[in-house]
Amino acid sequence: MSDAPAPPVTGANQRPVLRARVERIFDHCADTRSLFLRMTAGVLPRFVPGMFISVAIPLTGETRIRPYTIASSPEDGEPFEICFNRVPGGLGARWLFERVAGDELTFTGPFGAFTLERAPAAETVLIAEGTAIAPLRPILRRAIASATSHPITLLYAADRREHLLYAVEFEGLAAAHPEFHYEPLIPGGLDSAALYPRLLDEARRRWVTADADRSRHFYICGVGKGVLALRDLLRTAGYERRAVRYEQW
Repeated sequence: MSDAPAPPVTGANQRPVLRARVERIFDHCADTRSLFLRMTAGVLPRFVPGMFISVAIPLTGETRIRPYTIASSPEDGEPFEICFNRVPGGLGARWLFERVAGDELTFTGPFGAFTLERAPAAETVLIAEGTAIAPLRPILRRAIASATSHPITLLYAADRREHLLYAVEFEGLAAAHPEFHYEPLIPGGLDSAALYPRLLDEARRRWVTADADRSRHFYICGVGKGVLALRDLLRTAGYERRAVRYEQW
């Protein structure tokens, strides 16, 4: 997840401070990593696909809190997975990249409202780029597991192929489940920020101008204002507000 500050933990959402140990490390590519964490005591509290934990990042003279999505599914149990990439000036990601197997992390959570309990009774479209796939991976798994006959599409963009995370898994899911369509998008020569105009054009062409169907449900996750542009495109085209869910990092 991004290095954006986590929302304050207050009131009814307050959770106890928890600890987990790094059991395994997996490098997706040179700048993207997953940590697999096992609780040092007890079990991870119940969570819904799409939720995140708020990790305490100890720095010189202060401790910062950063949100990281749980990229694994509740059904996976432990170790659970968080996924992140190097961010210029990102102190949280830098600290996490310095962790080794056996190190412990302190966190609270899980938290979050960008979640899915079961698939909507309608066509479902998931849109992400890069590491923003982290919440959509368990959301997709849950959608497939609870789906009826309605199609499920994952439109997943990256600036280069190695930044399409979990590609083999998604290809396998598409082969095993005819209702699921995995559609990677790798427009050559574009950086991450330039991916959003392409995603916007694709969404407009396929789900706005192609037909008058406005029953679809969307789950959109990504970085910056491009996420809001996708949200606004779909909502102003006639899709119900509650049917266009988004998380902006």
